[in-house]
Amino acid sequence: MTGGPAFEDLLRTLAPQVLGALARRHRDFAAAEDAVQEALLAAALQWPDEGVPDNPRGWLLTVATRRLIDRLRSEQAQRRREETAAAMQPPGERVARGPHDDHGTDAAADDDDTLTLLFLCCHPALSAPSQLALTLRAVGGLTTGEIASAFLVPEATMAQRISRAKQSIKAAGAEFAMVPQPERGERIAVVLHVLYLIFNEGYTASSGPHLQRGELTREGIRLARELHRLLPEDGEVAGLLSLMLLTDARRAARTASDGSIVALADQDRGRWNEDAIGEGTALISAALARAPLGPYQLQAAIAAVHAEAADARDTDWRQILALYVLLDRLAPNPIVTLNHAVAVAMVHGPQAALRMLDELEGDERIAGHHRLQAVRGHVLEMDGRDAAAREAYREAARRTTSIPEQRYLEGRAARLAAGAAERDG
Repeated sequence: MTGGPAFEDLLRTLAPQVLGALARRHRDFAAAEDAVQEALLAAALQWPDEGVPDNPRGWLLTVATRRLIDRLRSEQAQRRREETAAAMQPPGERVARGPHDDHGTDAAADDDDTLTLLFLCCHPALSAPSQLALTLRAVGGLTTGEIASAFLVPEATMAQRISRAKQSIKAAGAEFAMVPQPERGERIAVVLHVLYLIFNEGYTASSGPHLQRGELTREGIRLARELHRLLPEDGEVAGLLSLMLLTDARRAARTASDGSIVALADQDRGRWNEDAIGEGTALISAALARAPLGPYQLQAAIAAVHAEAADARDTDWRQILALYVLLDRLAPNPIVTLNHAVAVAMVHGPQAALRMLDELEGDERIAGHHRLQAVRGHVLEMDGRDAAAREAYREAARRTTSIPEQRYLEGRAARLAAGAAERDG
């Protein structure tokens, strides 16, 4: 898209609204999504020169509706030609004509379908990568090229993934309608997980030359805000939004001027975003006071404790440890245990943490992950075992596919090697 960040934000905000109205009206999500993408492209080409129309949402809905109707009529005509050529049965019923010139002003078009779209994009028939891609395309308003770039795959590959996802939804018989109440609890957990993954991939890219991908963190926060607006009483939705805000508040301090990673303990906290910290802290405080406890709330509470410390030395590690104990009970997984081990090291010493890390070596979900070796290196360094820490850092650097993380880990190992050489000399 062209026209600057404000222009792009407008189109991305309107995209799910227009798609929802069109899909609800015509009951064909795949065709509606294609039509909306064509309307967004038309806007990106016309609006910078002609100006944004007075009713941009209505303009997009009108254009998308016309594109969809043209496509349906073309497909219908093609079917009639094939049927006539084969001297088979007479042409079937015409596809019902949708509103052509209403400019999106019917009552149904005014409804907000963002939540319905999120549930549909996170349909259980889809794989996790497909859920991510479809959510970014249909709800986030990102183009196929932007999504492909974010996940470092060719645009053609991402286009196929999105196309297969839409076909899978159609094959599963999914309708554009709110998920029934009995299924909603399980599906909202998937929606939250998808938004969490989108944000995390943006905050710390899993591979490539850059540590962060701002377009993904922004989309994760924007979609979480929208979800919180639609479900203001849901404690876990508030917890996820709070976690994103409190985490993203550190963004400016995470890298030095040369792009190298700055560890949390070494960050200039004066560069942390105070507005984001204030909003995130208020969200999690309110959620903890009224809602049943959940894993996103606990993670947000941990982030809030870090944010409250004026200096790394002032961090209340005992409170963080207590929160990790609860989180490990409520939502046990190896990443939680890995972070729990760091808190244990800070409170009870590195030996206790190393025992936890030894147990994780037997967990195939994380045994080969670079983060396990990176944390091991950190804890070994705390224990004064510099040679072993150096090897752990090097092994972690070999395992990661993120260039900034690789350089950071190699730098830690090199610093320990230089220290050893200086002592020996």
